[in-house]
Amino acid sequence: MSKRIAVYPGSFDPIHNGHLDIIERCRPLFDEVVVAVLRNETKQPLFTVEERMESIREMVGPDCRVESFSGLLVDFMDRVGARAVIRGLRAVSDFEYEFQMALMNRRLNPRVETVFLMPKEDYTYLSSRLVKEVFALGGNITGLVPEPVIARLRDRLGPSVVPPQGTK
Repeated sequence: MSKRIAVYPGSFDPIHNGHLDIIERCRPLFDEVVVAVLRNETKQPLFTVEERMESIREMVGPDCRVESFSGLLVDFMDRVGARAVIRGLRAVSDFEYEFQMALMNRRLNPRVETVFLMPKEDYTYLSSRLVKEVFALGGNITGLVPEPVIARLRDRLGPSVVPPQGTK
């Protein structure tokens, strides 16, 4: 019997507790989970691919493979021997886009199946964009990202404290 390998792709800029929850949920379902960090030259991420991969490895430990990829996800999946792609669904609004991507991936490679997982309810609103925005505005993101991610954000963006309302 062949090894059941799943790929969990994303930008992970930065990784947050919703991502980690999805990773934990798919570990018992697959023999191996590959967290695949997208190299997208058209976006301007806060962290480099290498920094994101290092951060993810720190959070998931040695029993999860972390790699980067560019180009078509289905081509990357062929290279790593995966048949399942993991996608997190936070809300109904995510479904339409994810459904289109799943159907396109299936068209490009009929062996690829998409598995949709929902994160813990506490993380259904969480996104990397929101984490960066709240942190940059001085908001408390404790409990939304692991402490090492907060430290990396602080190193990259500084303490980012917004003055109280009514002051300049």
